[in-house]
Amino acid sequence: MKSVGCLVLLFALTLPLAAQEKLIALTFDDGPRPYVLYGNGSPGLLDVLDRNGVKATFFLMGWRLTPGTYGDRRETRIGKTCLEGAKELHRRGHQLENHTFSHVHARAAKRQHGEAWVVGDIEKASALIQGVTGARPRFVRPPQWVMWPELRTKIESRGYRVMTINASDPDLIRDVNSNDYLCAGSNPVNCPKPALAESVMRQIERREKKGLSAHVLVFHELTTSTAALQVLLPQLKARGYRFVTLNEYVKRTGFSNKPVVRAAAP
Repeated sequence: MKSVGCLVLLFALTLPLAAQEKLIALTFDDGPRPYVLYGNGSPGLLDVLDRNGVKATFFLMGWRLTPGTYGDRRETRIGKTCLEGAKELHRRGHQLENHTFSHVHARAAKRQHGEAWVVGDIEKASALIQGVTGARPRFVRPPQWVMWPELRTKIESRGYRVMTINASDPDLIRDVNSNDYLCAGSNPVNCPKPALAESVMRQIERREKKGLSAHVLVFHELTTSTAALQVLLPQLKARGYRFVTLNEYVKRTGFSNKPVVRAAAP
């Protein structure tokens, strides 16, 4: 037993000190969606985050940042454009990152346009995000996490870190999928039971049992997710977690200047 204890202690000592902190990088995909950010008869995501003292990281679709864009035809218009929403996110201290311009499935885009087009779609989004923040995005999360080694190498060679759910990536920097999109709509059938907030908490608890105290949580800009977060955020704070932007997260966990080490292909 003493040898096991020594091994655990040695492992802890080899981690960056900050990697043992209780940290959460709360992230959101698919925005900006003004009706979610500001609310439309229910609390808006911006205010929910403010009330809980949380700074989050938003992975934005570039097409939404074109002037005069209010979202797609299914989204409720509240008199705010997506670009106004992005500027408000930045003003409130949230981090803005890249979810591609077109939000198309990368393999389908490669078949139709070629791999260079996929890289160009990312760069097109970055230019629009930089127009809001003044800084080039550092992170890319591809839609549905679709990625392959050759494309990832090309993207990373341009200075981006690719966010994935790939099991070959280190646990601390790997995305934790909330599955919140399964709860969208008026009659969802596959929403995690008994509730989204409880499902996410169970994921956190499973990771804690593996010795992990830092997590990148992935949500989407959805009204149902905003409602769940009103329950989940206070619970996580009571559990001792501190919420940070993704920039701060990679710095505190020691990944800021390190390439992601992936398992060799068989």
